[in-house]
Amino acid sequence: MEPDEMLALFDHEMREHARPDGPGVRIERTPDLVRQVGSADDWNGVVWTAPDLGPARAEAAIAAQVEHYTALGHHEFEWKLYSHDRPADLGGRLRAAGFVAEPPETLLVAPVADQRTTVELPAGVELHEVSDAGGVELMLQAHERAFGTDSSWLRRQSLARLADAPDTFVAVVALADGEPVSSARMEMYPGTGFAGLWGGGTAVEWRGRGIYRALIAHRARVAAERGYRVLQVDATDDSAPILRRLGFTALGTTTPYVYRTAP
Repeated sequence: MEPDEMLALFDHEMREHARPDGPGVRIERTPDLVRQVGSADDWNGVVWTAPDLGPARAEAAIAAQVEHYTALGHHEFEWKLYSHDRPADLGGRLRAAGFVAEPPETLLVAPVADQRTTVELPAGVELHEVSDAGGVELMLQAHERAFGTDSSWLRRQSLARLADAPDTFVAVVALADGEPVSSARMEMYPGTGFAGLWGGGTAVEWRGRGIYRALIAHRARVAAERGYRVLQVDATDDSAPILRRLGFTALGTTTPYVYRTAP
């Protein structure tokens, strides 16, 4: 499939016809956009906008989302803007409305069938698949070592997914002599061919030893076993070069525009 065809499929299956990404959330559709709504602990935001969205409709849609989410009592929500979304100045309009742009990421995809599924790890490192609260804690420790940020939100989301939708969620931790040094997640989207790779990160002192690639291979194997055809990643500048070397193709960029109110 050519990149433009894959992008059209991604827009259709993953954005326009988005499914809730976890228990307790819902998808809402208007003529101009698709959004996800949940509790304050869930991811809330706009995932798709109509390809013919013009300036006047865009202004109205932006104002309506601010009103909608703040009326629900949410102090934060996101407008997930892709580089091909219209109108072309939508990002500027979001900034003018009080949204803050976070660092852009590269939308990358790869056929599952083209990915290596043999896991190769450095000596003394083993993979542990997360299946319970103890595994979630190990994953959080690895995540915080890799990214240096608080991961309490990830605890809540992961425990909910394991309890209510375990068939759509895979998480794995790399342990070095029993210590968590890397972790990653995969979210599978039933009814589509896509599986999303999320949160892959390794502690600084363990980078460059192939652990990140091993986590990709592990998740590609699980995706293949469960019948998914395409891996999708919103990649940071750190991970994008590795993924390109592994055969992933860039379809564009995505920028999170976040609206926050004072708590």
